[in-house]
Amino acid sequence: MKNKTEFDIIKSSGAKAKFSIDKLRNSLKHTGANHELVEKIVDQVRDELYEGISTNEIYNRAFALLKKRKSVFASKYKLKKAIYELGPTGFPFERLISALLTYSGYRTKVGIVMDGLCVTHEIDVVAEKNNTVTVIECKFHGEEGRNCNVKIPLYIHSRYNDVKAHWNTKTNETKTLGPGWVVTNTRFTLDAVKYGTCADLYLLSWDYPFNNGLKDRIDRLGLYPITVSTILSSSEKQFLLSRDVVLCRELWKNKFLLDHLGISITRKSKILNEIEQLCNP
Repeated sequence: MKNKTEFDIIKSSGAKAKFSIDKLRNSLKHTGANHELVEKIVDQVRDELYEGISTNEIYNRAFALLKKRKSVFASKYKLKKAIYELGPTGFPFERLISALLTYSGYRTKVGIVMDGLCVTHEIDVVAEKNNTVTVIECKFHGEEGRNCNVKIPLYIHSRYNDVKAHWNTKTNETKTLGPGWVVTNTRFTLDAVKYGTCADLYLLSWDYPFNNGLKDRIDRLGLYPITVSTILSSSEKQFLLSRDVVLCRELWKNKFLLDHLGISITRKSKILNEIEQLCNP
């Protein structure tokens, strides 16, 4: 009989891959669950594996087991899916990136128009730190399994070069224009990474750079989007997003918005308890 850790699983892209017990274990550890709980869930999920199982089914099973034990663990575990839920527009994702940089010491603005030598460009996020200005373009995908291919950094690099060409004509400018950034909620293809490195673009994706991707930064800073909540309903999350409340921290500061949703005192208490735990990195 085939060892269950040797089973082929189906990724969200439709591609086959070997099941990795270490990936499952590490993703569970990131939630803050203790060793005993992590190993218990790993064993249960492993026992239920079968040839051709989808990564989504594995996720759903692990998520359910975490939620049963503690909702905040499940909330952290669903971070990747929660970012997809920020759609359908990319604006909440841009706000998320702006917040990550703000809490990392940058001064940021979202949706800024900058002059290029040839045309003007609307820049998703402009960040400033240590007298250096960084222009950041965000590529949000609302569907799992879609990677950011080389066309994206190619296109963004051409826009950046136009902005830079105009910047260099400003004789009285005291600030430096740093390398351009490309940020995506999915993954970069190998060619995209190769081109970005060659063109001196800073690439930031779900898991790139290693140990400093979106997932790592969000976990480290405790800047979870409200869509990670396992208590708020989809319509309640959309209500909050429509009022530019993207982060759990923003909801914590604007608790009164929950009163607009007609939420009971008991449920409001549960939501705020979950939000408070998520706000502590």
